[in-house]
Amino acid sequence: MQDLNIDIAALFESRESERFSLHTRRLNEQMVRVLRTIGYDVGFCKGSGQYLYDRTGTRYLDLLSGFGVFAVGRNHSAIRSALKSVLDADLPNLVQMDVSTLAGILAERLLALVPHLDKVFFANSGAEATEAAIKFARAATGRPGIVFCNHAFHGLTYGALSLNGDDMFRNGFEPLLPDCVRIPFNDLVALEQALSARRIAAFIVEPIQGKGVILPSEEYLKGAEHLCRRYETLFVADEIQTGIGRTGKFLAGEHWGIEPDMVLLAKALSGGHVPVGAVLMRKGAYDKVFNRMDRAVVHGSTFGKNDLAMAAGIATLEVMKAERVTENAARTGERLLRELGALAGNYELLKHVRGKGLMIGVEFGSPSSLKLKASWNVLETASKGLFCQLITIPLFKQHKILTQVAGHGSHTVKLLPPLIINDEDCDWIVRAFDDVIADSHKAGAVWSLGKTLVEHAMRASA
Repeated sequence: MQDLNIDIAALFESRESERFSLHTRRLNEQMVRVLRTIGYDVGFCKGSGQYLYDRTGTRYLDLLSGFGVFAVGRNHSAIRSALKSVLDADLPNLVQMDVSTLAGILAERLLALVPHLDKVFFANSGAEATEAAIKFARAATGRPGIVFCNHAFHGLTYGALSLNGDDMFRNGFEPLLPDCVRIPFNDLVALEQALSARRIAAFIVEPIQGKGVILPSEEYLKGAEHLCRRYETLFVADEIQTGIGRTGKFLAGEHWGIEPDMVLLAKALSGGHVPVGAVLMRKGAYDKVFNRMDRAVVHGSTFGKNDLAMAAGIATLEVMKAERVTENAARTGERLLRELGALAGNYELLKHVRGKGLMIGVEFGSPSSLKLKASWNVLETASKGLFCQLITIPLFKQHKILTQVAGHGSHTVKLLPPLIINDEDCDWIVRAFDDVIADSHKAGAVWSLGKTLVEHAMRASA
């Protein structure tokens, strides 16, 4: 065997300056145009914990964390060590005509954290977990229907997209999966109406909706669980973003005392290195799919139980426990909710701060003063939700904080940081938001930025 020395770090360094031209020619040119328009073309070259570093060495606080992937931060030494140990051990990975020891261990440890469930199916992503849940639910109940909510996000593959509550993602890809019923979130009357015909296999819901950081009412999830039991529908909690400690508990559903028939996990379970998705479920549903020896492979995913992914999941859970990461999310999240919420009394554009743990939404809305209202209306006419870019862009450029708007056309800025942020980071966040929101109430540079964004929006729609 030829001894090749493939130095990926050197390859990255030698061609890093070409990243935008490579993507323009070979990948998503529109994403390059977006990044250049809003000034995010700084060229990130290093990640460590909750921080990112650009090609000049400037440090940024990451409040996006890869859409919630980096719960324990980027490049955690314990997770890297676990993955190296797998590679060094020459394990018999993906034999297929065998079962995976590491998959068994990870399943055991996940179910110890969710003890009312019995079985695990592993996949490669959150979207794959959603697809598996659809299949298991239909097989378990013999029913075709799936109920989902407005503004829901469960992934972008075909079945998962059929449960997407945002038409921007659906448009152009229809017809989607049949027998999928959309209802309003937080509406138990609508849910009972959908379930009452007894044709619904599953109700799939995010305990906290990621698009907009929308929290349920105190009675909603428990009421939904009760209705699913009454109409013999499986209750499925999509904890792909809300789970693994994000909200200050291992699962967000624990805040409301629910015990779903299935729980979907992914994102943070990967440790930020190797994609992994998981469906935790009751034995009864699992056994309806794998009910005979000739159906032992009736559903699967080629790489779903690969040793690197399983090791990443095991190591992530170990780090979470040893470093009390979930407890830190609860503590720092409570502080940010309190201190950012206190700013609302100072600024008419800031309407509400909400969330659980380190899943936080900072919502803006139409001002009362005539001068600000006129500028707000210009932005809204050009593109709904455009005002939030007047918050996120200065946060990035002036304060070196990376965050995002909480969905298409949303007036909410979303905070989804690594769960390891500290008090110094909280000071940084509150100080930056205070400064940027204060500037947004002036008729200065921030509204000039808005004018530039309006011009781009109008050109894009022409």
